Amino acid sequence: MNRPLGTSGLPPEPVVAGRTDPIAEHVRAALDARLRTLLEHEPGARGGEEPEQLHQVRVSVRRMRSVLKSAAPFLDQHWSEPLRAELGWFGRELGEVRDLDVLVGRLRGEAADFEAAQRESAARLIGPLELEHRAARESLVVALDGERHRALINALVEAVHRPLPASGVEHCGPRELRALVAKQYRRLRRTVDEIGTDPTNAELHALRILGKRLRYTAELAEPVLGKPMRQLLSAAKRFQDVLGEHQDACVAERRVLELLAARGPGPDPAIAFVAGRLVERERSRRLAHREQWHESWRELRGTAAKV
Repeated sequence: MNRPLGTSGLPPEPVVAGRTDPIAEHVRAALDARLRTLLEHEPGARGGEEPEQLHQVRVSVRRMRSVLKSAAPFLDQHWSEPLRAELGWFGRELGEVRDLDVLVGRLRGEAADFEAAQRESAARLIGPLELEHRAARESLVVALDGERHRALINALVEAVHRPLPASGVEHCGPRELRALVAKQYRRLRRTVDEIGTDPTNAELHALRILGKRLRYTAELAEPVLGKPMRQLLSAAKRFQDVLGEHQDACVAERRVLELLAARGPGPDPAIAFVAGRLVERERSRRLAHREQWHESWRELRGTAAKV
């Protein structure tokens, strides 16, 4: 069956999984919820007037991929892995535009309180990013109009209409959901132990990704396990936010330096000056969040110990 794009192809009521339902049914409910959000925000993401619309689509895609990965032992991976791969493709198409949304908006905001002449120099510095953003958005619209995207959405719509193909693993639900969360947490804790007290920027970014996977897995378990998962979600979000701000500052600092270098030797002194101001602000923000990450980790670790 080839259902049309849009919410009309979804089940009339959201899919809800009960406490004793198998893991695959909880995955189906999670896919259904994220797909509804994706389809709600995709028209706005296409238009591009509100960056938050694209952000919601990208987050929905990430969460669907994460759920499929976390629950892989309980799913028929001949079915789930190709779907996860296609979600990965779509996420990359969205990601390039979203990352530039964040970066351009961030640098414009930082320059907003500069004097008029410095704002003009900042605009000249940032100009190539805006061209890059425009090209990425044009590429995204082509992807949204393409058959590959249509096939992905139709595959997701089909998936939520009936029980998902499951593996042969015996399971009842709550205990296994808790085990999925525990597995993600152990991986994060092990990585924190390995990187030590003075991690690199890249290692902190890796922790952010692991924290995000823990959060998304806890979201899968929250309808069944309740309050402990909500507390874990709250702590995981704070951990992720601190590391997210750190990573955004790292990226902004690096890209400003690249923009300056691309202007060749002996750049316009006015542009070099505003680049220096922007780098100084991003570096200060990066260092501030580096100091906060371990505190947010202790909070998350303490919360996880009670789950």
